Amino acid sequence: MIALSLAEIAEVVGGQIHAIPDTSARVTGPVVRDSREAGPGSLFVAFVGERVDGHDYARQVVDAGAVAVLASRPVDAPAIVVDDVTKALGALARHVVRRLGATPVALTGSAGKTSTKDLIAQVLNSNAPTIWPEGNLNNEIGLPLTALRATDETKYLVLEMGARYIGDIAYLTQLTPPKIGLVLNVGTAHIGEFGGREQIAQAKGELVESLPPAAEGGAAVLNADDPLVRAMASRTAAKVVLFGESDEADVRAENVRLTDSGQPSFRLRTPSGASDVTMRLYGEHHVSNALAAAAVAHELGMSAHEIATALSGAGTLSRWRMEVTERPDGVTIVNDAYNANPESMRAALRALVAMGKGRRTWAVLGKMAELGDEALAEHDAVGRLAVRLNVGKLVAVGGREAAWLQLGAYNEGSWGEESVHVSDAQAAVDLLRSELRPGDVVLVKASRSVGLESVAEALLAAEGEVSAR
Repeated sequence: MIALSLAEIAEVVGGQIHAIPDTSARVTGPVVRDSREAGPGSLFVAFVGERVDGHDYARQVVDAGAVAVLASRPVDAPAIVVDDVTKALGALARHVVRRLGATPVALTGSAGKTSTKDLIAQVLNSNAPTIWPEGNLNNEIGLPLTALRATDETKYLVLEMGARYIGDIAYLTQLTPPKIGLVLNVGTAHIGEFGGREQIAQAKGELVESLPPAAEGGAAVLNADDPLVRAMASRTAAKVVLFGESDEADVRAENVRLTDSGQPSFRLRTPSGASDVTMRLYGEHHVSNALAAAAVAHELGMSAHEIATALSGAGTLSRWRMEVTERPDGVTIVNDAYNANPESMRAALRALVAMGKGRRTWAVLGKMAELGDEALAEHDAVGRLAVRLNVGKLVAVGGREAAWLQLGAYNEGSWGEESVHVSDAQAAVDLLRSELRPGDVVLVKASRSVGLESVAEALLAAEGEVSAR
């Protein structure tokens, strides 16, 4: 973070000084919420969680070198005490971003946010110093923590914005007002909270409503292939840039194909030129993500050749998102277990089939959370899609939702041993260990709450040394 004195921080967040002998002392290190990350010059933010209270670690973090604690009550250490730690953190982020010369780039969408964020970060960072979230820090706590990692040298600040309710993104844009806003898609993730896709579109569109007008450099990057996203053009005064397969898209892909290993290859077409891309990532769905990243980068002045080179070299930065690892015996494990919704589940199944040409494929799938009244229909549809795509074997893991997955496969025409329902992750591991053979490709995917990454990890640990692809 840019260096700030404790007196300045207290003024910005409206806090009271507690047990600080020298208010001119400066925070020169990171702002952290995990006591294990505290170090010299850092500021520790004490949150009260369900199981852990950060205030209990105040003395420990200061002994480790933290300058002070941002707290909601006095502690046994130098502290700035505020009424609401989350709001104070947001105010501090807003202050720092205003002082920086960095260009904030924000993105949202129902699916693909983190993968696209990673692509944007790698493309922009190839051009100039860039800060981006680690993992999916996309809420009222994670976003300010990301913004506060920026320094005077930062040119681009990439921010992922998630939402569960109307107004969430509007709040986040107040903390870090973006200059460029990207909306990927409107799907069914969190539809249980929102109530419908139209309400999701209303929430996602809050991003483009926050942008400055075109005359001030604001740009809304919208998916030309998603009608609900494209319609957001009417909700912004910013310049509108379209990406996608549509002929009207400003940034589009031509001659799309998959390599023998399932990696996308295409010709990137931009308003200023074209260049060829062959990605390291797996699955055709990454073409849309790449176009979104390319549209952002082009708007920031990068050439088609520069963008294509960066996209071709970009890898996976976030864990458990289409992590492809090949075991010594030739079995390939695709760990995509960080999260799941109907759109990302369909994309992952198609990627599995593309990767598994001529090989036996396994889809180890679990619950997709927060689908509300749509849960039965969406799980049934995913089970049916696995059959239509000719996935070799579906292993549905868990309770009611997993039973719906398996039932969908059965009703689509899969019976006998082509689909199976198991009770938990260990049962899935036992089944796979007994039946896998060299050359098989295994996809593991479910919502984060299921913890299905343990299946992928167990299958890899059993084989010792592994190599990432």
